[in-house]
Amino acid sequence: MSDMPEKVGFAVMTVSDTRDAASDKTGPWLRDQITAEGHAVIDSAIIPDDVGQIQEKARDWIANPSIHAIITTGGTGLTGRDVTPEALKPLFDKEIDGFAAVFHQVSFKSVGVSTLQSRAVAGIAGATYIFAIPGSTGGCKDAWNHVLRAEFDRNHRPCNLVELIPRLSER
Repeated sequence: MSDMPEKVGFAVMTVSDTRDAASDKTGPWLRDQITAEGHAVIDSAIIPDDVGQIQEKARDWIANPSIHAIITTGGTGLTGRDVTPEALKPLFDKEIDGFAAVFHQVSFKSVGVSTLQSRAVAGIAGATYIFAIPGSTGGCKDAWNHVLRAEFDRNHRPCNLVELIPRLSER
């Protein structure tokens, strides 16, 4: 399709009360992987585990037409401070149920039944994909290497998420 973006524009959000630019490992790793695949990182941020702040940043990115996908890392666990799914789900126009199913299949190979402690979710808000993945290095790598990288490869067959980008805003 000729109207697919030449490069997919990503935003990366690290959700954490304890990480800063010096201690964040997953945000920089994701940004490196995204650019290594030929995509563009349009913006990134470290946001505390706070529903309002997560939603505010996500809404800003959803409104930016150069950002096609948002990946958040962190805040998908079971503790009281883990609120990323609660922050993002109300923004979704559609949930991508298959993402969690596939992520858990992949994660099970890495961490066994401990995968049940992740509440990884994905959806579409406006014309923007949103993926909330674990903040652990292993969970982040599983999500990118075994799920997202292929889906954001325009040559992946039988289909991929890139070819749908021009149609996400159809109503």
